[in-house]
Amino acid sequence: MKVLMEGEGELYGWMHPDDARRWMSDNKPRGLVDKTMPMSEAVAKFTRDGDYFAMGGFGHIRFSMAGIYEMIRQGRKNLCMAAKTGVHDVDVLVASRLVDRVECAYAFGHELRGLSPAGRRRVENGEVRVVGEISNAGFQWRFKAAAMGLSWLPARVMLGTDTLRYSSSKVAEDPWTGLPITLIPACYPEFVFIHVHRCDRYGNCQIDGTTIEDIDLARAAKRLIITTEKLIDEEEVRTHPDRTVIPHFCVDAVVEVPYGSHPGNMPGLYYSDEEHMAEWLRLSRSDEGVEEYLDRYVRGVKEFNEYVELVGGEAKMEYLRKLEHLEVPLDAPWARRG
Repeated sequence: MKVLMEGEGELYGWMHPDDARRWMSDNKPRGLVDKTMPMSEAVAKFTRDGDYFAMGGFGHIRFSMAGIYEMIRQGRKNLCMAAKTGVHDVDVLVASRLVDRVECAYAFGHELRGLSPAGRRRVENGEVRVVGEISNAGFQWRFKAAAMGLSWLPARVMLGTDTLRYSSSKVAEDPWTGLPITLIPACYPEFVFIHVHRCDRYGNCQIDGTTIEDIDLARAAKRLIITTEKLIDEEEVRTHPDRTVIPHFCVDAVVEVPYGSHPGNMPGLYYSDEEHMAEWLRLSRSDEGVEEYLDRYVRGVKEFNEYVELVGGEAKMEYLRKLEHLEVPLDAPWARRG
């Protein structure tokens, strides 16, 4: 195959598919093993300084803030993040100085809420380095290639763009048509957090609503930590096997964390906490504000349930549940951006 162009981005997460197959075979238990554990144990056991990692979910939807906060408490550092659809999760990780490199599709913004003061500040100051760029679809296909056991996946995205130029992809001559085609390299993150609606103790996961790329991401992950709103009995999984989108043999740890996506949105369960998002965006305009936030909500608590109490407890969560189901007006005080 004739290579026409190579992107300038650094290649992270790639490995030979045969090496990946052997690694998964040697390190992933196939049997029905109870994988439940505290968050502190999961982070200590399956994450390491310097790792290249990814988070499940999309934008402000269904990300594992519980996992992020525990990594901050344990002082992880020098991480490189696959910022595929990164917003609040990337912003907090970069602001807390856990992440010093990012490969990004979309990062350093909070969508309709505006840009990320902390994330932009860290990049502009040279504290965080963008090692590569890629499109949202390109990132998804990096994980899909890994899930399929391929070294790359062909696509027509990014051709003729600077996104392709700054990616780790290549352009080759399609042997069938003679036209240029993008070769997107596979990606096997060292660890991944995915937050789900329900999961049994073995790691069989159910997700309500869109799964984004999490089905492929779970199969690409070398270590997969599942955080779940609710632990369910394995008999419930057997009764509805069609609902299992992530099977147990992909999973390394299961942590039950109600409201674990807060302040993000958990489809069907609770709405995003716009009041809390506004507080973060206000405080993160300065390094002193970032430290104030982290000291109050992350370092100042031992577990995620203590954080939930700090942000309003069950009364706030009940409000967010009603807001998710449009049982309160959208102009109510807690629904405002602030």
